[in-house]
Amino acid sequence: MLNTTSVTEFLLLGVTDIQELQPFLFVVFLTIYFISVTGNGAVLMIVISDPRLHSPMYFFLGNLSYLDICYSTVTLPKMLQSFLSTHKAISFLGCISQLHFFHFLGSTESMLLAVMAFDRSVAICKPLRYTVIMNPQLCTQMAITIWVTGFFHALLHSVMTSRLNFCGSNRIHHFLCDIKPLLKLACGNTELNQWLLSTVTGTIAMGPFFLTLLSYFYIITYLFFKTRSCSMLCKALSTCASHFMVVIVFCAPVLFTCIHPALESFMDQDGIVAVMYTVVTPVLNPLIYTLRNKEVKGALGRVIRRL
Repeated sequence: MLNTTSVTEFLLLGVTDIQELQPFLFVVFLTIYFISVTGNGAVLMIVISDPRLHSPMYFFLGNLSYLDICYSTVTLPKMLQSFLSTHKAISFLGCISQLHFFHFLGSTESMLLAVMAFDRSVAICKPLRYTVIMNPQLCTQMAITIWVTGFFHALLHSVMTSRLNFCGSNRIHHFLCDIKPLLKLACGNTELNQWLLSTVTGTIAMGPFFLTLLSYFYIITYLFFKTRSCSMLCKALSTCASHFMVVIVFCAPVLFTCIHPALESFMDQDGIVAVMYTVVTPVLNPLIYTLRNKEVKGALGRVIRRL
């Protein structure tokens, strides 16, 4: 049941209230959005079109690129609109929808990165059985599972937030509709919402991160006892470097927002951190994978030569 109070819209106060910076920020974020969509779209096109990349690793990379396109689109167009408009309103339904897709895509990407780490651990530690273990059916099942889990995780928050009463200010000190700033505007008891945010979302964010670390620990331990050679260990781990860089770039700011309390003094930091994982990370992912991955660079070169 949606909220039935007098609040029909919210005002997103955005990244900054300094009017002189608005045109400059519009150009900066428009450029970032273009690079994000173009870069991730190129990676997705290459993975789909090149038969040499039809493997589990690149199947999940294609999912990651598609996620990043959607993730940027959830927040950046509305942010760009607010830079050009003095009326920075978003409807109540639009706010809840943005909250839903923001958490849906974010939690799905967090779990996807853990699945990609599992894929790398199987490829390195069980190379002879890799194609048997990571068969197309299992890869599809894992992809469907994380997408469905992410959807229902976000649905839980969007439904619970929509049932709150908003009887006071409608000014959101953020550039998007997120749970923390909305809870600050709600009237009545929000303890259940706070608990869901810290427990459920914390588990969704930190669980995959620790599973990723566990996968890399298993890889390092396995290689060390098998090869007992630092050079062989470094060579094998170099194949995981791109994925590990993406995990650090994405998970570090997410973990920061989950760990610290939702206090007024932290609202500015929340905005900066949110820019990191909703705007910067989707831009970096295609650059990291194309610059460090020889197979992707080779496939990109073949596509360019065909044009």
